[in-house]
Amino acid sequence: MNIQIYGAKKCFDTKKAERYFKERNIKFQMIDVYEFGMSNSVFESAKRSISVEDMINKKAKAYKDLYMDYIDESKREATLLENPKMFATPIVRNGRTFTLGYCPDVWKEWE
Repeated sequence: MNIQIYGAKKCFDTKKAERYFKERNIKFQMIDVYEFGMSNSVFESAKRSISVEDMINKKAKAYKDLYMDYIDESKREATLLENPKMFATPIVRNGRTFTLGYCPDVWKEWE
């Protein structure tokens, strides 16, 4: 099992995800998606499990500042990758499987 958590330091769901894996002594790698973003290859893999629309945090300040409601879908992906503060968090990765948000039921199956 190779767990990666793409999250934000101040996100409560990210903290809950970290706590979930720590309590079960499961090693994980924490990546601050707001600071480092997400690579294109990981993003492409995540799109197979999670839709781009779900990965976008519509409550983020950058969402309103960049007028995301008016951008067509083809440009949304590029805009999301360029502005990682719009990612909904946490995105948890186990190999090629991804979850969005706090999903202990799914993570339990990974153990």
